[in-house]
Order: sequence, then structure tokens, then C-alpha cells
Amino acid sequence: MAALGRLGRALLRAGGAGEAALGRRGVRALRRSPLRVLPPQKERGGAARAQRSPRERPPAPSPPPPAVEWSPVGLGLRYEKAGPGDRRLGKVVTIAKSKKFRDHHRRVLLEGHRLIKDALEAGAVLQTLFFSTMEHLKELPEAELKRANLVKVKFQDIKSWSDLVTPQGLIGIFSKPDHAKMSYPAAQLTNSLPLLLICDNIRDPGNLGTILRSAAGAGCEKVLLTKGCVDPWEPKVLRAGMGAHFRMPIVASLDWESVPSNLPAGVRVCVADNKDPGAQAEVAPALGGAGREGSAPGNPRAPAKSKPKAAPECEDEEGAVSVCVPELAAQHYYESWPQTPVAVVIGGETQGLSGGALHLAASTGGTRLLIPVVPGVDSLNAAVAAGIVLFEGKRQLLRRHKQEDERQQFPLAG
Repeated sequence: MAALGRLGRALLRAGGAGEAALGRRGVRALRRSPLRVLPPQKERGGAARAQRSPRERPPAPSPPPPAVEWSPVGLGLRYEKAGPGDRRLGKVVTIAKSKKFRDHHRRVLLEGHRLIKDALEAGAVLQTLFFSTMEHLKELPEAELKRANLVKVKFQDIKSWSDLVTPQGLIGIFSKPDHAKMSYPAAQLTNSLPLLLICDNIRDPGNLGTILRSAAGAGCEKVLLTKGCVDPWEPKVLRAGMGAHFRMPIVASLDWESVPSNLPAGVRVCVADNKDPGAQAEVAPALGGAGREGSAPGNPRAPAKSKPKAAPECEDEEGAVSVCVPELAAQHYYESWPQTPVAVVIGGETQGLSGGALHLAASTGGTRLLIPVVPGVDSLNAAVAAGIVLFEGKRQLLRRHKQEDERQQFPLAG
């Protein structure tokens, strides 16, 4: 009986210890975090995105930095490789086509191999060059390319922003050239003549570019553009000029008061015209009134202070004030008119010759150079008229120089 009592007490103690252990495990289980049942993978990802607050969303990935590479052996040039979504080309092309941007930032856009090469050889400063293949760089001055930012882009990107029918895959952003700092080709300087061109209210970009090209071909010493002319660095003018901008000085945005200071001493100024001498008195007032300095078409409120001093005002019987138009002697363009030096004024087709041009011609002893046309034809294209007069002036100047050389070599016996 005693043994049975001891066994019973032992069982009771073991049972108590077991219950205590179970109690301790239960307390630990209560302290644990409850398990969460996760849905399948797709639902779980969608739920997580739905429950995520805006602050917890990961930031958008930043675009990768441009890849900087070395060009093939033989051209020690470093360039950037534009990646997908690079908007620099479109942004630059868009703003460079704006005259306001060109004037404010002093930048111009040139497109095409020949135009860019002519600009570099003349000393224009290249800022950024966008190109599609390395072949475009091989014929450009390496020293100038090393100073510029080169960006390689896809040809399709250039094609989408180009104004050319057949893009060449080459677009350059240059500092706006300063004619006083340019180095023009030796062949151009050698064949330059004491012949200058003044453009008066030439507003069509294609006409101005063609006129500049003719002036370079004729060997003009300088070209002056008065206020009212289209910007010579407008892309359409550059394309029509075919590199003429980098073969001779072009001075733009001049008023008629400052034109004489840009001409050589003793110059004679003539004006191109296709009006019959008998109709001169009839059309003269219109020519003077349309070209009053400082007035643009449809802008009668131009400030009076910009009016040239050489254009006095006249008052008619009714008290109306207008610019006095001087009488100029008229002669055909093929008759002898050039002297050393001589300048020719070409007026726009819409506005014609301004009063400032006529007064400058009168003050220098100039004449009207008539280009006869068939009756009924209103006028010649300004670019065509410029080509006719400039190349005739070149012919007469060269003939005169030849005669002078012959007199020096074979003087007449006294």
C-alpha cells in the first residue's frame, strides 16, 4: 500500500509538470504574430500595388547617361551616342529656326556637309554637331570638331527634323558669325571687285539667298542689308545661298543713316529699275512713300526718329507730308556706269526702292539702271534683276581694268 501511494504521488507530480509546460507553450504561442494567408502570385502582386500608398511607390527610373565613345582609329574624336527618347535634336532644331532665339542666343543652324564645311573653313565656331554616321566627319576639319560637342543620332531622327528633301544626316549649331572675324577664301578675295550690293526690303528668303549667291559669283566686295530685309541666317536663305554667307562680308539690319558709314569713300550708288524713263515721274512718289525708313508694310506708326536725315520731307498743296523723291538720271544697265568703287541697290518686288535708297543715289551722283522688259510685264524677279546688273557691272569693271593695264604697259608716245 505504501508503494502504491508513492507511485500515485509521482504520477500526480509528472502530470502537474506537463500541464505547466503546456501552459508555458500556450503563452508563447499567444505572443506570436498571427499568420497571414497570401493569395496566388498574380493576385498578391495586384493587391500589393493597390494597397501601396503614393509615398511608397518607387521613383521613376532616370534615363541612362549618354554613352561616350571614341571614334575609329584615325579620328581622335569623342562623341556622345544619343539614346532612345533623347529630345535634344528636336529641341535645338525648333528653337534655332526662330529669329528671336538666333538674335538672343547668337546661334544659327546649318545643315548639310558643304554648308558646314564652308562655315568651318571660314572660321565659324561650331557648338554642337549632330551626325548619323562617322563618314560625315572624315572630310571636316578635325581641329574644329575637337572643340565642339559631337552627338551621334539615328538618321531617322535627323530626317524627321530636317527641312531638306534629301537630308544628309548632318546638322550643326554655330555661334552667329561675325563678318569682321571671318577669314574668307583666298580665291574669293583675289577675284573681289570694287562692287558692292545693297538689298532694300528683300523679304523673300529664296530671293535673298539667290541674290547673295549671285553677289558671291560676281565677286562683290560686300553686301549690305537694310532693315526690312529677311534675316540672312534664316534656314531658307542659307540653303538658297549655297555657302555665299561664308565667302564675303554680309552686314545686316542697317538703317539708311548707317549705310554710308559701311561704304568706301568716293562710292557711287546706282539703283536697279525696270521702269520706263517716261513713267519715272508717275511712279516716283510711290517708290518714295513705300520705302520710308523705319516703316514696314502695314506699319504706319513707325517712329519718326528712324527716318534718315538724307530724306527731307515735302508738303503738298493739301498739307500732306511725304518723303521728297529726288530726280535721278536714267540709263540702260548695259551702258557704261561702273566706276571705282560702285554700289548697286536692289529693291524688293513688293515695296520697290525706298526713299532712302533714292536719296543716297542722288547724293553720290548715281543713276537709275533700267532693265528694259516687254510692255505689259510688271517687273522682274528681284534675284534675276540682281544677277543681270551685278554681272554686267563685273564685265564693265574687268574691261576697264584691262584697258588701264594696257595703257600702263603701252603708254602713248608724247
